[in-house]
Amino acid sequence: MKGVFTTRVVPEYDDLPERHYHFPRTYLRQVERCIGDWVVYYEPRRSSGHQPGGRQVYFATAMVTGVRQDPHRPNHYYADVQGYFEFPDPVPFRDGPHYYESLLRRPDGATNKGAFGRAVRGLPDDEFWAILQAGIASDVFDEEADNLVAQPPPERTTVETFLNRKVRDPSFRRLVRQAYDLRCAVSGLRLVNGGGRPEVQAAHIMPVEHDGPDTVRNGVALSGTVHWMFDRGLISFGDDGSILTSPHGLPDDMDRLIRPERRLLTPDHPAFRPHPGYLAWHRDHVYKR
Repeated sequence: MKGVFTTRVVPEYDDLPERHYHFPRTYLRQVERCIGDWVVYYEPRRSSGHQPGGRQVYFATAMVTGVRQDPHRPNHYYADVQGYFEFPDPVPFRDGPHYYESLLRRPDGATNKGAFGRAVRGLPDDEFWAILQAGIASDVFDEEADNLVAQPPPERTTVETFLNRKVRDPSFRRLVRQAYDLRCAVSGLRLVNGGGRPEVQAAHIMPVEHDGPDTVRNGVALSGTVHWMFDRGLISFGDDGSILTSPHGLPDDMDRLIRPERRLLTPDHPAFRPHPGYLAWHRDHVYKR
């Protein structure tokens, strides 16, 4: 059974949506029904504690692979997930009178606040697909021009087929570039070629081949040369945003590409900044100390 998982930008629980969803026993049965199926993530209006500011959008999907108990917090659990995909176009919970979740609409057309208050909700298959297709909009990616070209969304088969690399790669690139305003996080340069195409690239911190997820916080915007240095472990990043250079040195005075402050330019939105877990992986497995 498909479902909706609600999570804040600054979570109340120990959430890392692309890896696991933390929840109290109250929702255990509902989450267990989702094992082996897909869920969408919803960001509520209250982004942190009792403070408003959340986008009120469905922003990602993932498959639930299992549930395990939190060994440190009684009556709390983790739902482990795989196949996480962030929507290039987050989907508002309602579009005029239309609610993507029929559960949230009362017969009189108003919002069902009681249903909205449940952090985990079931989701009919057709409503899941409507959200998923709206999340990638009515657009497909043109790899040559690196732009969006309006076309009908692909036919739905399985979710895994629907969200193949031809969808995931351009979506990841677009989201990371947007988060960094098309600037290289290391040099600070914002370069656009004569055709209006940005030169900055979207680098995975933990690569896909090592099970790195397609999420903005596992990405960083880098120019081509800096991306090359990062993938080869000549530079890495501290949890505090410091730029680390290999003690073995950088070739051809490439140190000049690093901002004088020697700190990353990071997105203003906390949900889009590099996650310490992925940065630690890069330092431990790629960085040449």
